[in-house]
Amino acid sequence: MKCFEIKGLDLYYGDFRALKDINMDINEHEITAFIGPSGCGKSTLLKTLNRMNDLIEGCRITGTAQLFGEDIYGAIDVNALRKRVGMVFQKPNPFPFSVYDNIAFGARTHGVRKRRDLDEIVEGSLRNAAMWDEVKDRLKESALSLSGGQQQRLCIARALAVEPQVLLLDEPTSALDPISTGKIEDLLLELSDRYTITIVTHNMQQAARISDKTVFFLLGQAIEQGATEEIFARPKDRRTEDYVTGRFG
Repeated sequence: MKCFEIKGLDLYYGDFRALKDINMDINEHEITAFIGPSGCGKSTLLKTLNRMNDLIEGCRITGTAQLFGEDIYGAIDVNALRKRVGMVFQKPNPFPFSVYDNIAFGARTHGVRKRRDLDEIVEGSLRNAAMWDEVKDRLKESALSLSGGQQQRLCIARALAVEPQVLLLDEPTSALDPISTGKIEDLLLELSDRYTITIVTHNMQQAARISDKTVFFLLGQAIEQGATEEIFARPKDRRTEDYVTGRFG
């Protein structure tokens, strides 16, 4: 089933056209990887999917982007959209609260007040992020005391706590060591049974390891998209081939 349907989408910052005629489907319960050189539009499109670009002055979008048939740039409530479409950023950004309060933050924002309910959400979210056993005795400690890899998984758990349908990740492992990166990749593969995941990555080996579909971007355009195995083994566009074989980028 299609999760996102994007048709004829252009994005402008003032007069600059940052995204050019994007046409794309993102399927439910799959991992989609956006690859391409820096500044090619990957993160810009990712942020378009939960309207983070609304925060940028002079940003204008034409075309359509639908989430399960609903126009996300129509009459939809933006806060409700961001509950359904969670976001995890390149640099771990836990709040300067306890581990518990980081996870409970979103639930409290959406009106959950009972301690027992919050306890269940915190434990369930940390279990979903495969880190309950690591932090169950540290729930009152500052989240900033965790390692970088743990902080990033905590941010994933925090996003999961409000029960989104989609998880967007913008280079979530670029600041992490190989062991932490492997843990997050394993986690994303496990989560893809329950969530639709879209990841921006500069690491082509990562895209090849974990994604079902890959989209190659260049200069604001989606040059080629398809099954990950096809994109890496049998790309149809010469520019895609040049990028995935390391000739540029």
